Amino acid sequence: MATEATETEEQQPTLTVDELAARAGVTVRTVRFYSTRGLLPPPVIGPRRVGHYGPEHLSRLALIEELQHQGMTLAAIERYLEQLPPDLSAHDLAIHRALVATWAPDAPEEMSRAELERRAGRTLGDEDLDRLAAMDVLARTEADDTFRVDPGLLRLGVRLLDVPIAHETILASRTVLVEHTRSAAQELTRLFRDEVWGPYRERESDPEHLAAMKSLSAHMQPLVVQALVTAFQRSLKEELRAAFRAE
Repeated sequence: MATEATETEEQQPTLTVDELAARAGVTVRTVRFYSTRGLLPPPVIGPRRVGHYGPEHLSRLALIEELQHQGMTLAAIERYLEQLPPDLSAHDLAIHRALVATWAPDAPEEMSRAELERRAGRTLGDEDLDRLAAMDVLARTEADDTFRVDPGLLRLGVRLLDVPIAHETILASRTVLVEHTRSAAQELTRLFRDEVWGPYRERESDPEHLAAMKSLSAHMQPLVVQALVTAFQRSLKEELRAAFRAE
């Protein structure tokens, strides 16, 4: 029952626009701009007409930031978000963001402990810091209470701190994911090199083919990410259903 209560509490929109902006590392003006463009769902209006935001807003902001980091325009981001199911949870959005981020990992940022806790939205004890370090979310520096942080992993790492799973299991799961995604990336690269890039090199003097290659390059990453997310979610659901049915 305690776990259910925690999960319900996490889904409640409790962040003000200022708190949401601080957690996401953006300005309030940016949050409101994205809202006017329809990139963020509207907040829940509480007492005194104050808007409250939840984890899904935070995850969506992180996904928007990553798509921008990949060079996508706002118009392209709007089209990308329109293709996603409207009821995606914060966790599902985090999966999308993590897969997009694999194309170009965030540059590590140096943060004080106070800034790290502000971005994490919670106080972090020494044991929490050790677990985040083990997950490669952060690394200690020579300066006291200063850390080198991977912004792309920070939100996921903080969420995993409260997951009732042994730390060793989390690390083993991470190893499995890294190994298999690397294998998929290598195979996709081989296919692109042999089936797309090779023929392009033979026809690079063709203006129409050159334009097609530029268009493919601009759209390939979001398409591959969407395909990976869909395939992984379906496969995981099928494997879990089969595993528990067998028991």
